[in-house]
Amino acid sequence: MAALDTVLAAAIAFVGTHFLLSHPLRRPLVSILGEKVFLLLYSLVAVATLGFLVHAYRQAPVGVPWWPVGDGLWGLATLAMLAASILLLGSLVRNPAAPGAAATAASAEAHGVYALTRHPMMWAFAIWGVAHILVHPVAKNIIVSIAIIVLALVGAALQERRKAGADPAGWHAWQSRTSYLPFVAVIQRRARFGKFGMHALAGGVAVWLLASWAHGPLAGWPAGIWRWLA
Repeated sequence: MAALDTVLAAAIAFVGTHFLLSHPLRRPLVSILGEKVFLLLYSLVAVATLGFLVHAYRQAPVGVPWWPVGDGLWGLATLAMLAASILLLGSLVRNPAAPGAAATAASAEAHGVYALTRHPMMWAFAIWGVAHILVHPVAKNIIVSIAIIVLALVGAALQERRKAGADPAGWHAWQSRTSYLPFVAVIQRRARFGKFGMHALAGGVAVWLLASWAHGPLAGWPAGIWRWLA
């Protein structure tokens, strides 16, 4: 139990310091330290708390699974990770709402992964967390995965508040053509499904295959389609 308490404390430290430094403490610290020193501090805290979390996770016992995991859950998690990989790779290119792109966001058409959600990267991390809970339902992994889900989805909501304050007109125009929740804008016909691009589709499939294969040598057990091909 003490080891799990340490994992929980590390997860809270990792997520909590990220939120504090990204939002309520960012402006006062930047005014005192300057942007460059603040970014250095932010990076050091992120690395330190992530290292604490990784160390605590490794030291904690594996524990007993909370539910049995068969081919059905593995198949669902495998498909979910493919979707997450496409969202992640698609988010890396042509983001109309990226820093410095406010004018683009005000008039750009939402397509590809941005037609699905205006936070494709954050949803990719959240899906990653859910998929790993499904197939590895032990206490320490559930704690870490929930931390990733909270960091991604609450972080996305807080990003919206900050961007709306920085550029109300541009951000509200982008919001009108996109959705926070996946597929809502497509269902409401505010965005059109399609135009994903090879960087999202081919890149996503490549990352999905490589990352799931890497579970074998790194974690000691096969994941994804390699579970059935191994």
